[in-house]
Amino acid sequence: MANQTKIMQLKRRQLLLASGAMSCIGMFGAGAARAADLKEISYGQGSIDPIFTAGYVALAQGYFADAGLDVKYLNTQSGPRTNQLLAARQIMVGATAATAAPALTIAGKPAALIFGFDRRMTYANVLVRKADYDSGKFRTLKDLDGQKIGATQPGSVTALMAIYLMQQAGIGNKVDIRPLGDLATMLAALKTGSVAATMATASMMEQAVAEGWGTPIFNGIDSKVWNEYMKGDVPGIAAYALVDDIEKRPEDIQHFVDGMVKAQDYINDHTPEEITDVVYKDYLKALSRPSVLKAVTDYKANVWLKDNIITEEAYNRMAAIMGDGRQFSNEQMKTVPYEKCVNMSFVRKARGMAS
Repeated sequence: MANQTKIMQLKRRQLLLASGAMSCIGMFGAGAARAADLKEISYGQGSIDPIFTAGYVALAQGYFADAGLDVKYLNTQSGPRTNQLLAARQIMVGATAATAAPALTIAGKPAALIFGFDRRMTYANVLVRKADYDSGKFRTLKDLDGQKIGATQPGSVTALMAIYLMQQAGIGNKVDIRPLGDLATMLAALKTGSVAATMATASMMEQAVAEGWGTPIFNGIDSKVWNEYMKGDVPGIAAYALVDDIEKRPEDIQHFVDGMVKAQDYINDHTPEEITDVVYKDYLKALSRPSVLKAVTDYKANVWLKDNIITEEAYNRMAAIMGDGRQFSNEQMKTVPYEKCVNMSFVRKARGMAS
């Protein structure tokens, strides 16, 4: 009888242990199983700047995971480097200047824009030192005749826009456009007088103005100024991928765009303060919080695309800026029409829009 009692007690303990183990699997295994089920892709953004906020929101809010992806984020530091990484398949999706897709396609690696961030090139601003502005030395773009102007890298969109704006001002052949590397280096070069002016993002302008030493002489965030030179919407930043990956991995591309669209909807529905709270600590703390908040406020009011659709008209304006020998010949630009380098089907599907 005693032996029977011991056997019964042992079996009872075994059942309790098994039950406990199953409970642990229920509590902890689901998350691990979900993580294991997520498809991993790599995503590179061309710099640290509030213009990329949709990507930061998607990462911070877990929208990529909700869509079934484990997205590995990388700051690729510049447009040319984003192109290099994408072409080498070290990232699957890149986000940088929208000019990257036609440029990469012309280089023999067909790529297409799959998600639009904005309707205006927010890096197409020109910043000078406040002392030079106040003295009357540099008040307009024409005043930069014979001067050095900072950009990121040769072939970058900041260099392209420097060339374009100086040509519009009638001094295209009379300026020295200097490649300086990254945005922080550009600001430092202007502050120390190594260049007379620099191309600048909105947050760069805000930081220089807030610190009391910088002033824009061309502010593309201002709709009146922008439309005088550009005549309408021009895509500035966009997400893009190799056409080969779009064709072979459409589900992964769709899931990525689903996460980005959900992030854009969050941006549309929340205040600049709430948006800044979500993204600042993990992604933008290298910048001052007031400058980020100001940029987010301006971008939300004037720049970001609420539906993320890049139109053919806007693309064609961008193509015209790239042509005329500024970056490519007009003949080369004819090889990269809208239908070849823009694929909005994923955004349209994410938004339930007709294709």
